[in-house]
Amino acid sequence: MDTTLLDLAIIVSGSIGYFISIALVTTSFYKSRANKYLAISLFLLTSLTFLGSYEIGNFVLQFLDNIMLEFLVAGTLFTYFLIQIQHKYLIKKRYRLFYFPFIGSVILEFCVSFFDIVLNIYNPDFDAITYDIKDHVSFLYNVLLIFWGRYLIKKSNTISIEKKRWLLRLNLFMICIIICWFLSNIELYVYDSEYVTNFLWILLSFLTWWVLYYGIFKLQIIAQKDELHKYLVSKKTVNTSVKKKISKATVSKIITELYVVMEEEELYKNPLLSRLDLANRLGTSEGYLSQIINQEINKSVIQFVNEYRIEAAKNLLQDPVFNKYSIEAIGMEAGFKSKSVFYKTFNSNSGMSPGAFRKLHKMS
Repeated sequence: MDTTLLDLAIIVSGSIGYFISIALVTTSFYKSRANKYLAISLFLLTSLTFLGSYEIGNFVLQFLDNIMLEFLVAGTLFTYFLIQIQHKYLIKKRYRLFYFPFIGSVILEFCVSFFDIVLNIYNPDFDAITYDIKDHVSFLYNVLLIFWGRYLIKKSNTISIEKKRWLLRLNLFMICIIICWFLSNIELYVYDSEYVTNFLWILLSFLTWWVLYYGIFKLQIIAQKDELHKYLVSKKTVNTSVKKKISKATVSKIITELYVVMEEEELYKNPLLSRLDLANRLGTSEGYLSQIINQEINKSVIQFVNEYRIEAAKNLLQDPVFNKYSIEAIGMEAGFKSKSVFYKTFNSNSGMSPGAFRKLHKMS
């Protein structure tokens, strides 16, 4: 493996990792209690990447390596999960117990340093054994908290599907890092090589880019969508619902009920709404629902549902009250499950992009 390219990737990704960490705790747009712990976790992981991938000669850096920042990563990341799922441990402040192993490691290293520097008593064998024990314990501790966190996330019913998906993905990413950590130790002891270790540094470097996109940008859109939804629910007088006139030629009871459930219950806002869900809600079959919509409205089920979504999005895009929300968040609130589908459907329906539509109404 080209060490120059590896070093460059680590330096660039590490710099971005530090930048994101600082931005999360200083920028009002991203600042939150949960993001504070995510920032600390990312800062520590970036630091561990630098400490592990380069030779350590400085006493301070050597001390940081010996106190096992891995213990602190496990605690901060687990706390991040607890905050996101609003777990009861936060109320009782039991999460503080998860930092005790790190505190113990720091105290132990201070004692070792005291004997070495002040008393001039140094035993390299004891130092090596102590380091190995802390290294193995920190690995097991990370395994425990990562899988415990995954269990709590899956069990939680206090968060949205989108946020749970993000947390599980982040958790899975950390599991992959732990697996590489385990394999790198085996490789080092058995084969005395560092190919897996180099891959571990690459994986840790890639984590900063991944968190930047999915954990900050995408999750912020979800947060905006949730805030937008809560605002619409609290402001019942805001006219953002879609009302359609039923044609006089429409005589089917199914179609009449369909308009009612779409407008009163706003079923179209469910991004996972399927033809089967709609048919079950109306007490009919998928085939008959498709047939009757096609006969009386001359549209497919998805075209019918998407028209409601587009009208809902237009109502939000042209209202200056919602200018602070991103177009992606508005698309999600209207019921589209992805940015690409929203843009494609909106452009097909309106002959312009959502951004152009918003800009047009800002100018008018």
